[in-house]
Amino acid sequence: MKRVKNSSTLLPKRLPWRAVMGLSDPADGDWAQLRGLQYASLAKASVARIVAHSLAAAATLWLLAGKVHAVWLGGWIVVLVATLIQATRCDRMLAEADHRSVSHAEINRHTSSAIGSALVWVVPLALSNRYLDAGGRVEMWSVMAMLLASSMIALPAVPLGTFLFSAIVGGAAAAGFALYGPLEMAAICAGFCATLMIGTLIGARNYLITKIAEAGVAETNEVVSLLLREFEEEGEADWLWQIDTSRRVRAVSPRFAFALSMDPASIDGKPFIQLIAGEAWDTGQFPSSLHDLAERLKRRESFSNLLVRVTINGTLRWWELSGTPKIDENGTFDGFRGVGSDVTEQRESSDKIAYLARYDTLTGLPNRMMLTEAMGEAMRYAEQWRTRCAFLMIDLDRFKSVNDTLGHLIGDQLLARVSARLKEQITENELCGRLGGDEFAIVIRDASDLGRVEQVAQRVIERLSQPYEVDHHTLYVGASVGSAIGPRDGSTVETLMRNADLALYRSKDEGGGVHFNYEPALHAHAEERRKLEFSLRRALERNEFVLYYQPVVDATSEVMVSFEALIRWQSEEHGFVSPAKFIPLAEDTRLIVPIGEWVLREACRQAALWPSHLRVAVNISGEQLLDSNFIASVVGALSHSGMQANRLELEVTESIFVRDAAQARSALEQVMALGCSVALDDFGTGYSSLGYIRNLRFSTIKVDRSFVQGAAVGNPESLAIIRAVVAMADSLEMSTTAEGVENEAELAIVRQLGCKKIQGYYFGRPMSVGDCDKLLLRVPSQYSQRGDAA
Repeated sequence: MKRVKNSSTLLPKRLPWRAVMGLSDPADGDWAQLRGLQYASLAKASVARIVAHSLAAAATLWLLAGKVHAVWLGGWIVVLVATLIQATRCDRMLAEADHRSVSHAEINRHTSSAIGSALVWVVPLALSNRYLDAGGRVEMWSVMAMLLASSMIALPAVPLGTFLFSAIVGGAAAAGFALYGPLEMAAICAGFCATLMIGTLIGARNYLITKIAEAGVAETNEVVSLLLREFEEEGEADWLWQIDTSRRVRAVSPRFAFALSMDPASIDGKPFIQLIAGEAWDTGQFPSSLHDLAERLKRRESFSNLLVRVTINGTLRWWELSGTPKIDENGTFDGFRGVGSDVTEQRESSDKIAYLARYDTLTGLPNRMMLTEAMGEAMRYAEQWRTRCAFLMIDLDRFKSVNDTLGHLIGDQLLARVSARLKEQITENELCGRLGGDEFAIVIRDASDLGRVEQVAQRVIERLSQPYEVDHHTLYVGASVGSAIGPRDGSTVETLMRNADLALYRSKDEGGGVHFNYEPALHAHAEERRKLEFSLRRALERNEFVLYYQPVVDATSEVMVSFEALIRWQSEEHGFVSPAKFIPLAEDTRLIVPIGEWVLREACRQAALWPSHLRVAVNISGEQLLDSNFIASVVGALSHSGMQANRLELEVTESIFVRDAAQARSALEQVMALGCSVALDDFGTGYSSLGYIRNLRFSTIKVDRSFVQGAAVGNPESLAIIRAVVAMADSLEMSTTAEGVENEAELAIVRQLGCKKIQGYYFGRPMSVGDCDKLLLRVPSQYSQRGDAA
């Protein structure tokens, strides 16, 4: 058996009946494994047992039909089926029992199942005593006898269950005959059951003995196969070598000649070292491993598994050699004898594994493990010579936008270009590597001059911020750097790296493209972020979120056509928290999904109270859109509010399509099928693709405020972009919304350029629900006009 390690430990000195029954575990033998051999056979007999019980049930129904009410019979069948299902489940749980030890809980579970099944069969026996005559009761007993015999035949390995089943069913039958007659049948039942139980015990004992014998045979076969396999494997790789007292090869084996790629006759008598040294034999410049071998042979020392670099026909190979001095009958040294094998492939594999363990496969830079080791060495050097070292952590700015918009292939190529530029900035005093993702690091071994740390950081920021040409794309990313000085900012590698990370967080918070050194106050900043996340997790249940609404108007008539819902957070602990601060945190922690669902429900609930022509726009994050419950949340928000679907507009950005374009498109198509509209927000700010617009029917394209401001001051690029977006939207029968309109000059230019809708401070800042209601009451004529137009 697979799990039997030693049949001698498995085999007990004797097999007592109580142990075979499972009622005791003698000290000798591994009875836990023996139980596994017993109970593993149950699963194979499940089908036979179901068939036997089914036939017996059919015969029982035939005998009791018309005499016992159908409801009682139906209930009995249901209980029988339930017990069979439970028994089958127990059997399947024990299907792999021969590969492990069976617990007492599993044995008790199976025993309980057998008792339950027996009690179910006592019911028809009791019914037969009441409703059948003597002949019918004998017929019912025949059915039971068939069932008992089949149990003994199908389950010879597990006698306890069969023993209890026979005792209960047979005892019930004997009792029935003793009470209702014929009396002689009671004796027959008792004798039959006693014989059956004795046979069950004998069969179980024989079954167990057979299985133990099979385990012993399997173990023996496995050991023999293993020895043969090891001999064959060693025979293919190893060869024998032998040298005399002058260290010249003697008695050349064919495999040794094959390893040298030479004829055996040309090898005999040549110096062993000369044959494997190659050109080094003439120059005397032996590799250290070959020199070690020559010294051991000279000193007549035994050696084992010595790794030697050899040269065979001009090709470098690795051999593993073992050798022992030969001593003749007079005790005199007579040379060396040993074995060898070519381990070049294993050596190259181990070298490759060692390389992969310390280097990043994408960039070829040292990875986190090697950086950690280098930092540890720098810390020890600084401690020994009373100097300083430094750890710089680098994070790319705007890399996520490139990865999300252009895909991981472009992102990987960009990382490779970044790595090449980092290498340019490194001297012998520094080591640069990749920590993972878009994070890199530099270890400065000697940072006694703190100005050197600032120089390296600024040089890295400047070089990495220059444009990249990748696959016909001009890409702009920057770099943020955080540094920590050792041992001043940390006495261990872990502390120093963590503090450099805190400094990097500070650089990112400042907008990126800068370098910050670690300060103890940064721990307070990290603690603040942790507390903010903790408060954010409880903000929903505390009802701390509120929605503000910014109006969107028709560019020609200045009639309000919709509101955009914008979330605000008034925290109990932190006061008002800017969306720019908590929205990224919510996305990092995936809290944006439940928060987004709340925004949907609240916006629809409020918009349902407004005039029916007004729409409400809700921003949807990528995490929400790709959530499996997104469609259900939209349907739920509409159904609970009672608002028509055509009044809900969902705003998305281009980045959602790059992460999982198929799923994003499918989700938006389902939303559109409900009757909702979808707007493409911030179009033109990223790496815009017309494919998204061509493949999905957006209702609106929103022009970013940066283009609106540029157009207002006559910037030709901004003007050209807005004209192109408006023309494209008009041809595709889509609307356009100009965002961030704040003055009359911006209003005039976007009207002139053809934008259909306008949103910005000029027409209204984000406002509370109460202010929205007041605004709606002040301009009723606009809505009646709009309603007539509709």
